[in-house]
Amino acid sequence: MKCKVALNSVNDVKAFVNITFRAEKDVDIHCGKYHIDGKSIMGIFSLELDKPIEVELDAEKLLGELQRFIVEE
Repeated sequence: MKCKVALNSVNDVKAFVNITFRAEKDVDIHCGKYHIDGKSIMGIFSLELDKPIEVELDAEKLLGELQRFIVEE
């Protein structure tokens, strides 16, 4: 599944990583030419977070927890 998420603060990034870290499969973030591990807090902080970022994950059971970060464009 692909979705766009907005991470607007340090606390958002921490909460997002705490959720994605529990995913059994990979969580990939695509931002321009960059592909980042969605479980890596340092990787996420290396991105420009002023715009929503695209996340690809195969973890349906985590969608409810991630819902607060998902944005529609």
